[in-house]
Amino acid sequence: MTLFLMWLHLMAAIAWIGGMLFLSIVLVPVFKSEPFAPRKAPLIRTTGRRFRAVVWGSIAVLLITGPLLLHERGIRVTDPSGWPRVLAIKLGLVIILLLLTLAHDFILGPRVGQIMQLPMESRTRFDQALVLWSPWVARFSLILALVVLLAAVVLVRT
Repeated sequence: MTLFLMWLHLMAAIAWIGGMLFLSIVLVPVFKSEPFAPRKAPLIRTTGRRFRAVVWGSIAVLLITGPLLLHERGIRVTDPSGWPRVLAIKLGLVIILLLLTLAHDFILGPRVGQIMQLPMESRTRFDQALVLWSPWVARFSLILALVVLLAAVVLVRT
């Protein structure tokens, strides 16, 4: 059972983090290239919506399998005083990552999509700042996810 749970947990992490890497390193730069530039915004928006289902499905699997794996190792989720330090750090980072993902997917992303439909002269300074900072939230989330992955590797080794 542990092997299957670990496999599910890893597959969910791979889908989420691998998708983030693919989007940021491959797809978004292609969409910004000359042949796609005029359609960049709708392409990124459509891809993001499609990826959102993968992300939240992965999160559901991770949130189910993670506590089960800890239980298999004899670590009680309800007793933080018994957690290894790296687990406490990992779970803290996971909470931050989940909050960022929620904000990006359901607040910032949809708002930026609305802003992009407005003519430039109709956008407020705040609107322009949201458009500017939105990709940085996604980049920071990717870096945070990679740090969570590193913490997971350290946790397995303890």
